[in-house]
Amino acid sequence: MWRRGFSSSSASATHALKGKKWDALVIGGGHNGLTAAAYLARSGLSVAVLERRHLIGGAAVTEEIIPGFKFSRCSYLLSLLRPSVVRELELARHGLKLLKSQATSFTPCLDGRYLLLWNDPEQNYSEMSKFSKRDADAYLRYENQLHKFCKFMGFLMDSPTPEALHGGSSISDRLRDKLDKSAFWARCLQQAISLGQKDMVDFMDLLLSPASKVLNNWFETDVLKAALAADAIIGSMASINTPGSGYVLLHHVMGESDGDRSIWSHVEGGMGSVSLAISKAAREAGVHIVTNAEVSQLMIEDSGEVDGVLLSDGTRVPSSVVLSNATPYKTFMELVPQNVLPDDFLRAIKYSDYSSGTTKINVAVDKLPQFQCCKLSYPKAGPQHTTTIHIGFESMEEIGSACQDAWNGLPSRRPVMEMTIPSSLDRTIAPPGKHVISLFTQYTPYKPSDGSWEDPAYRELYAQRCFTLIDEYAPGFSSSVIGYDLLTPPDLEREFGLTGGNIFHGAMGLDSLFLMRPVKGWSDHRTPVRGLYMCGSGSHPGGGVMGAPGRNAAHVILQDFRK
Repeated sequence: MWRRGFSSSSASATHALKGKKWDALVIGGGHNGLTAAAYLARSGLSVAVLERRHLIGGAAVTEEIIPGFKFSRCSYLLSLLRPSVVRELELARHGLKLLKSQATSFTPCLDGRYLLLWNDPEQNYSEMSKFSKRDADAYLRYENQLHKFCKFMGFLMDSPTPEALHGGSSISDRLRDKLDKSAFWARCLQQAISLGQKDMVDFMDLLLSPASKVLNNWFETDVLKAALAADAIIGSMASINTPGSGYVLLHHVMGESDGDRSIWSHVEGGMGSVSLAISKAAREAGVHIVTNAEVSQLMIEDSGEVDGVLLSDGTRVPSSVVLSNATPYKTFMELVPQNVLPDDFLRAIKYSDYSSGTTKINVAVDKLPQFQCCKLSYPKAGPQHTTTIHIGFESMEEIGSACQDAWNGLPSRRPVMEMTIPSSLDRTIAPPGKHVISLFTQYTPYKPSDGSWEDPAYRELYAQRCFTLIDEYAPGFSSSVIGYDLLTPPDLEREFGLTGGNIFHGAMGLDSLFLMRPVKGWSDHRTPVRGLYMCGSGSHPGGGVMGAPGRNAAHVILQDFRK
């Protein structure tokens, strides 16, 4: 096995890339790229990761934007990271430490009430009974049904798709492929049979339905339905009334933390600690990691096969295999030379949905916000501070209105926000007595019709709109703000390479999942360019800090190497 140390940005680090042909190069040092690199290196391949920015992590990164305050700038909670990745790469040994709250979500109301959901079923029953005894009875059945569906989805998450073979293949390859596909679909059938017909019909109903229909069928309380609907709109320009948003809801409850289902945890040191732990596993396996190494183009031989990459400084790095952790649009429309890809493939990539309504605001404050509806007697941070706080989620109608504003070209007049306060549990990311607050806000169009995100005054106006809304629930919040970092959709695209600002590298609609991700016919991480593979969130099984695309891509590549 090759043994190479971690390299930061330097002439010597870039120079070390020259003079040899690598077995595999990874474009982008986000968590999926690092995951793929780790698996490939553990199998004995020589692997180099090329990161455009000054630090690794992609959207799972910790940065000290305001002195003393360390922000998880993009992703902010962990749950979807696949247990297989955590176990196989020994991430706990490499420093990954989860900080779990007793509660799961807190939704304050302007009428003086609040909904605080817990990890404990009895506490949840008591809390929901304040609003509706019927809903309290239904909630456990609702959770149990989702957990059944998550078990079915877990198998799909950890498996490359059964895509059709491309190009010429030997008889033995075709036979092996048929056997592999038969085994995959047989296991799918086994999972479906174990669900039973009723649950399978309910599963299909959830996948195809708007989240609003799903939740209206289960519950009657506005605030409960709205709090649960938050999972159905994350990172999208879709409404809870959009068919298929039920799947997005399921996608965000299928994770776990240390074996506990549907639990979202803070990570000690911020989300960059996830990428750091994976990079340590990769480095231990011999991966060479270089930052400030921007790839400008793929090198393609006359035969149509990959021959490496060309860096923006002119450095040529040869390799017979390249993995792209960039978005499908960035990869195929910008990095692959013209006249290499089929027209129908390029058309499908170009017209995929990369829209996003997300603006992330990272805030430094000098005190904890105090919600006037919740007077729990805790000397410092209470359970309401340590969990996900839903601002503006008192009814599904509010979510719908916020979305409609963005569809009309305007940032939401009353944005809906997920607020988290990681410093309520993590003492390593803020000065004593002060706190880091993450605001995941929606909806903000990429190109507003009433102004421009390039205008500092327009940006300030939106930030103050969010802070003023929080003041309605936690008076004095605005006056506690020391400083903030605002990331609109164009900022997310420019800074982190997220096309359209889409945090998932592309929409998570049913037409963009499984055998359709990133486009129909090319869902198994392979691409029309031989030797080029996709390993990011734009490939199966999709977005979120899960590591599954990287792990699955590595398995496909190793299979091709064995051939």
